[in-house]
Amino acid sequence: MNQRVISPRNRGFLFLDSHPAGCRELVNTMWRDIPASRAEPAGDGPVAVVIGSSAGYGLAATLAGLKRAGIRGVGVCFEKAPGARRTATAGWYRTAATSDLARAAGRDMVFLNGDAFSDPMKDQVADVLQERFQGRVDHLVYSVAAPRRTDPDTGATYASVLKPIGAAHRTKTLVFDEDGNPDVREVETEPALGDDIEQTVAVMGGTDWERWIDRLATRGLLAEGFTTAALSYIGSPLTAAIYRQGTIGAAKAHVEATARALDERLARLVGGRAVTSVNGAAVTQSSTAVPGIALYTGLLRGVLGDGLIAPSDQLTDLWDQLTGVTPLVLDGEGRVRLDGWELADEVQRAVAERWAKATTDTIGDLGDLDWFRAEVQRLYGFAVPGVDYTAPTEIDTPWPGC
Repeated sequence: MNQRVISPRNRGFLFLDSHPAGCRELVNTMWRDIPASRAEPAGDGPVAVVIGSSAGYGLAATLAGLKRAGIRGVGVCFEKAPGARRTATAGWYRTAATSDLARAAGRDMVFLNGDAFSDPMKDQVADVLQERFQGRVDHLVYSVAAPRRTDPDTGATYASVLKPIGAAHRTKTLVFDEDGNPDVREVETEPALGDDIEQTVAVMGGTDWERWIDRLATRGLLAEGFTTAALSYIGSPLTAAIYRQGTIGAAKAHVEATARALDERLARLVGGRAVTSVNGAAVTQSSTAVPGIALYTGLLRGVLGDGLIAPSDQLTDLWDQLTGVTPLVLDGEGRVRLDGWELADEVQRAVAERWAKATTDTIGDLGDLDWFRAEVQRLYGFAVPGVDYTAPTEIDTPWPGC
């Protein structure tokens, strides 16, 4: 037993520890908010693999898949165990909670912890599918955000960067001081140089997603009608220079090109489909690292209030489309668009007006900062309603057994 009182300690948007009870309750709340399946899936339900299953949209995909689509299968993530001085990462505790919910719902879900970019992890997943799930997979959802990737073929390690392309970019951004007071300031990001674009595409583009499909196809595991979706984001014109038109945007464009190529291959191979799913804005551990995104998201919430659609609701919609409950609706680029509520003209006009007025003195009236601060804390299991943060909590949660 290793119980202690855990208080939030952070450097900006990065927290040093996570709260096990808070992470568990957050997952339970997400689960309760996901609508149940319209009909009990026939047999044991579809077999799915979720790559990046422990955080952000990948976590939402896992939970919505389990409850709404009745999936069983494999979740893959990369999390750190609890240590002598630190708790486990938040994703470790969220995965343990997700596993318990899956078990209680009668869903056979295996969670594997390791480098999703590596071939050994791909082989491990393939082995589990072969041995435990009748050698087939019906769906694969790809949701990986990482700072670096090692190419299994060459051994070269690539590092992604958040930079504009062509010229330096100056933008407003939101930070909080040590007392939690908001500060709107301007930051300048230097443009991509050398092979920054190629490096970022090598990490965050579609290469690894395609490698997963290749590996499973080579093992003969793709079921007839197999579908796969890579989760993506486009975002607002306000953040386009650093995001969609920057190095990350180049990677997202590569993902979309990969989807089109995979879609043609899978149609021939198993009558399958490959799409990108463009999701709406959310507070995630990845998004808070992008200059300007924190300010934008706080202002967006100020405009929309409860009309801001949660990731679990968006992924419920995606699962309905992937499983045929509702038609698969694609835009002209072959993308599922779950971001219409965010990019509606009237919403973007209202956010742009607030953006222009945003200063340290005015931001409290323009954005929902209480919500934003709480959302950042909830990424690590803090500020979750119903949790007693004065009580000791057990940090040595085991990884879910197979």
